[in-house]
Amino acid sequence: MTKASVELEMRSYLQRIATGPELSKDLTEEETCRAVSAILDGVVDEVQSAIFLIALRMKRETNAENRGGLRALLDHSIQVTSSINDVVHIADPFDGFTRGLPAAPFLPSVLAACGVATLSSGAESVGPKYGATHRQVLRAIGINVELSPASAARQLEAPRCGWAYVDQRYTCPGLHALVELRTRIVKRPMLTTLEVLLAPVLGQDATHLVTGYVHKSYPPVYSMLARQAGYASAAIVRGVEGGVIASLNQTSRLVRFCNPGDDEAVRLDPFEIGLESASRAVPLPDHLPSVDLNDGIGLRVDAGAVALAAAAAGQNALRGQPGPMYDSLVYGGAVILWHLGHVSTLQEGAAAARKTLDSGEALRRLEAAQQ
Repeated sequence: MTKASVELEMRSYLQRIATGPELSKDLTEEETCRAVSAILDGVVDEVQSAIFLIALRMKRETNAENRGGLRALLDHSIQVTSSINDVVHIADPFDGFTRGLPAAPFLPSVLAACGVATLSSGAESVGPKYGATHRQVLRAIGINVELSPASAARQLEAPRCGWAYVDQRYTCPGLHALVELRTRIVKRPMLTTLEVLLAPVLGQDATHLVTGYVHKSYPPVYSMLARQAGYASAAIVRGVEGGVIASLNQTSRLVRFCNPGDDEAVRLDPFEIGLESASRAVPLPDHLPSVDLNDGIGLRVDAGAVALAAAAAGQNALRGQPGPMYDSLVYGGAVILWHLGHVSTLQEGAAAARKTLDSGEALRRLEAAQQ
């Protein structure tokens, strides 16, 4: 398509979706796929790209539009198939954490120690939160965060490692190129929903998604899209800050499916696996520095400082040190092991996770990936 024809096509889409809450019309799956593909290819004017993304968001994306956007992202992604039969893909929110220390960057090494090949994905810094991300935490402890999907597959296959991290810049370069544009449009576009579904490494037989949510409307959307993306199963956790680890001191909810079965809602209770925490998650240390993002909202905790604190707390937990970080890894590991069918109860999953932490095996898996 010529630039003129792309501009004309985008203009027709914008005329339909950007006419207010009562008059806006929905796009078809194919139309959305074409529009998002053109944006990823860099042939759409930045102004039109921004208006397209924000207009979809303001009118609320339909299932067809989400499917079309995901198709475009998958078409532009680099995915490799490993020799491992089953691979778990952990996808925390790419915009990170600001209200507590993230624990999930250490979950892959815990799961690898339990015999589950696991990778996580993310980016350096994405709005609107600009919080501490998996990439920042892992880089702080010397983990190679510049792996290609092919290199990550080899790391998953390594008997003494079994886990890896892949950055968005290597999984979907066209999407990563939009980070600055997403910063300027401020609001969360459909890309925020879709990016967690892009698994850099696939299992020979099956790939399993683990992701989180906050708002109750998201589980059916993620479930639908996970099936479209080819996941054999998905565990969608109502986690702290939208992450994959549920609250440590109150009940939460898990929505899951295992193909070809229907969605199942599960009540999660940390007390059932012996967790009695005073905090919902790993609390931030006192006196962390703040930064002014010049967005009129005020000061926010410095993400780099959060990442460094999480790196230290995570390594201590992998050494068996008790506390909220240790408990978070036990809880997250228990839920995933149970979802995958590796254990029959959450209690058994918690016991398996505790064993890897107390024995030092999870720490050895982490160290195997250090540069």
